[in-house]
Amino acid sequence: MANPVRWGILSTAQIGRSVMRGIGMGLSSCVQAVASRNFTRASEWAKEHGIPRAFGSYDELLESREVDVIYNPLPNSLHAEWTIKALEAGIPVLCEKPFAIDAGQAREMAAVAKRKGVLLAEAFMYRFHPMYDEILARIASGAIGELVSIRSCFTFRLGDRETNIRASGPLVGGALMDVGCYCVNLARRIVGHEPSSAQAMSRRSTVDDTLMGQLEFPGGVLAQFECSIENYGRSHADIVGTDGMIHIPAPWFPGEDKARFIVRRGDHEEFVETPGANCYHLEVEDFIHSYKTHEPPRWMPTDAVANMAVLDALYRSAKEGKTVAI
Repeated sequence: MANPVRWGILSTAQIGRSVMRGIGMGLSSCVQAVASRNFTRASEWAKEHGIPRAFGSYDELLESREVDVIYNPLPNSLHAEWTIKALEAGIPVLCEKPFAIDAGQAREMAAVAKRKGVLLAEAFMYRFHPMYDEILARIASGAIGELVSIRSCFTFRLGDRETNIRASGPLVGGALMDVGCYCVNLARRIVGHEPSSAQAMSRRSTVDDTLMGQLEFPGGVLAQFECSIENYGRSHADIVGTDGMIHIPAPWFPGEDKARFIVRRGDHEEFVETPGANCYHLEVEDFIHSYKTHEPPRWMPTDAVANMAVLDALYRSAKEGKTVAI
């Protein structure tokens, strides 16, 4: 078998553990190195997870020539900077969501990747789950009639606000960036078009702690969502049509053993089970396939730019108290 593709991870962020597990489920790649601004932290993390190399700076990792691809789970404010540095060094990057702090940065990242001819993708793991292929097939077949609206929710209560980057204004945290971006991404995927306008209201402290948004799509489809880092944890999504609806009880983590959604039409309720999957593994395998074959990833950087444009409009709407065109 050919040598596995070597991953380098920028930072010791918690999400890295999930991605490393996804990498370890296959034979096509392996984690070769981790970098932190603190060498002791990097070396301890490397030892804990059996990673061969540790670096005390991100630059050292990029200059080491010991990795083939990069996973970037740094704080949101650092996504663009270090993704661009890796791309300029000719190293492909899987960048954790949200892609950047705004659509302008996202466009710059995509432009650098295109100019250098280097692979770049956004890490939205949930959308790789096979459950969504079945849901989209049901919608396309007319199972719920004409699509009318989408409602989704992704909330949790953050316990360590003083130290958690998700509650940091300077690091561009907040509910919309952390979990609301999933709701936006889901609505765009289900509708299959970009929204034309956005409305939002939020509760703020150092960041948007709770945000409720609404998107209008061409043709009149509406999407509403709630995201929060301060309230009781809830996750669900409803896709509603003229003749029925699809309820997804676990849209963001559908399940590794199996997944389930419910189709309702009139008084009839159908419980649909699909194969399970580790979304991080599928995400990694898609990226590695693109790296090896030079075929485009399932979702191009243009999709990440489009998602960021919607987040920009929602933030502007919440700030200005009016509907904003996208």
